[in-house]
Amino acid sequence: MKTFLNSPSIIHDPPHVLEDIIHGHPMPPKHFRFDVDFDGIGWVTFDSPKSSVNVWNEETLREFNHLLETIEHDTRVKALVLRSAKERIFIAGADIKAIRSMQHVRVNDLIWLGQAVFDRLARLKVPKIAAIHGACMGGGFEVTLACDWRIASDSDSTKIGLPETQLGILPAWGGSTRLSRLVGVRKALDLITTGKLLNATAAKRAGLVSHVVPAERLETLARRLAREKRPGLRFRFENVFSPIIGYLAKRKVLEKTRGLYPSVTKAVEVVTHAVHGEIEKGLQLERNAVAELIDSARLIDLFFKREEASKHPASGGTALPIHDANVIGAGVMGAGIAHILASRGIRVLMTDVTNDSLARGLERIHGLVSDATRRRLVTKVQARDTLDRISTTHVPVPLNRHHLVIEAATESMELKKKIFADLAARVSADTILATNTSALSVSDLAKTVPNPERVIGLHFFNPVHRMPLVEIITLPETSPDVLATAVSFVQKLGKTPVVVKDSPGFLVNRILVPYLMEAVRLHENGIPVKDLDEAMLEFGMPMGPMRLLDEIGLDVASHVAKTLSNAFPDRFPHTDALDKMVAAGHLGKKTGQGFYRYENGKEILPATHFDLPRHESIQTNLALLISQEAMRCLKEGIARNADDIDLAMVLGTGYPPFRGGPITFARDTGIIDY
Repeated sequence: MKTFLNSPSIIHDPPHVLEDIIHGHPMPPKHFRFDVDFDGIGWVTFDSPKSSVNVWNEETLREFNHLLETIEHDTRVKALVLRSAKERIFIAGADIKAIRSMQHVRVNDLIWLGQAVFDRLARLKVPKIAAIHGACMGGGFEVTLACDWRIASDSDSTKIGLPETQLGILPAWGGSTRLSRLVGVRKALDLITTGKLLNATAAKRAGLVSHVVPAERLETLARRLAREKRPGLRFRFENVFSPIIGYLAKRKVLEKTRGLYPSVTKAVEVVTHAVHGEIEKGLQLERNAVAELIDSARLIDLFFKREEASKHPASGGTALPIHDANVIGAGVMGAGIAHILASRGIRVLMTDVTNDSLARGLERIHGLVSDATRRRLVTKVQARDTLDRISTTHVPVPLNRHHLVIEAATESMELKKKIFADLAARVSADTILATNTSALSVSDLAKTVPNPERVIGLHFFNPVHRMPLVEIITLPETSPDVLATAVSFVQKLGKTPVVVKDSPGFLVNRILVPYLMEAVRLHENGIPVKDLDEAMLEFGMPMGPMRLLDEIGLDVASHVAKTLSNAFPDRFPHTDALDKMVAAGHLGKKTGQGFYRYENGKEILPATHFDLPRHESIQTNLALLISQEAMRCLKEGIARNADDIDLAMVLGTGYPPFRGGPITFARDTGIIDY
């Protein structure tokens, strides 16, 4: 059989799709432009028509392969530069939607195809430079690993990484094999197992790219590198100890994930074994791993649900841009909301009743900005711009130029009504009035102002800068334009909006409270706190129910529980256990005593009772309650569909993503009728 390349091929037993490429007819160019300049530099520009993104699929890989074949025989080409014509995307990676709909054998073919085409690029004897501007993720970054240089623009849109483990698979177009040879096993494992995306500066520090320059200088830099000697891979002494590094990494991963995320543990195995020997060995390991992992598609399904919610506009209505906003309240939530708005380019006026309250709020914001700067998530210039967008006042001022007001005061209906009544006199008739409440009735608040159609709930989750979900609470009279604006606004913040109806507890808290209160009841009946938490950690929750109550604050949890108990007395029986703890001043982590004890903010661990049958019983009981309440919310129309409910619970509570969400879990396991 003919080899894939003139030099010995790394692919010994290619599937039929590679045979089609080897013997097939060249395809007319559609996704790529190729030009050779007077210096002999070949410029390959990826520009898929009628799309704002470039992705790898069978069509684009085939066309790229034929282009590489042309370049192999073009004696004019002395160097090659790969770039993108898209404004904010280099290459977004593989076409996940196409992969999701493929039969497993076709996925295997696509893995073979990508590996072979990228290997063909790696074997080109001319210098190869990847000029990265915009998102460079997954397969988009893997193709650059087949180049000699990777250079990146300093644009905010440039993000680089391999997020495949977050979808339940792993980098299998050479990423798991080549990255450790480039940056060392430790860094490769950290990047691949976490799926983190780095900005250009952080990517350079990690060794993923060699140069970072303004976008307009990428071409000049590429021309200079094209004349230089091709760099070789540095010997990484640490890679000699990859078995030990892999063993320690796997133990750490298993401790963190409890073996519930096989893509992460499999990635550790592949990376630590693929770093040695021929490239072919690593690629074989990648193919085998994907074949094992592709059966679990829940994470891919959630990816599409989140993409849908994060990017698609609300149906009906016109979204108006928000440039100026007022945040009322400088507490933890108010300061957090003001910070995230300012970091996304919105001018914010933060108000509170005293200068001392505002000073504490600004101190919180400075802490958030300093932490982001220290972790190099933002530049010093971006940090300065964020702080410059925030102004404060403790006296009532006209707010008619503000497009949006977000009230984030204490959870008291009397106080919130007073604030809304006062706002009515200081805002324009079309200013959107939003409340950041976790359980109080938005309808009752809307009655206090003229034009209630512009009132809406925006329920941010704490901590605001980390939690990706925002519940948008609507009323029957909510204007379509107000809803469209709210959805667009939340998306601009980089958050995922889920639209829900005004109802006690809204969606997430409505589903979560029965679970938490049942855990309290089980504890009252003698089950140790640690057993309850361990059981749900084994189920896949990021935090057990008792620890979560301590983190939320028992006073806050008790308030929400009472609200729901009053609304649904037949299904939310009230327990006085929380009331007694609150009366004793035991509010959780913030007071040093809750269901756990804390010293200097650190938990003092009680003894654990490893009773596996008991743990399984706890899981069944508590998981059933979550799914039952989720189904009730679906039947009552609290959310638009089951996908929104599953997504909200995963993003808002950390419900195990690999289980797909409480409704998907109920459907898959049959624990309740779907």
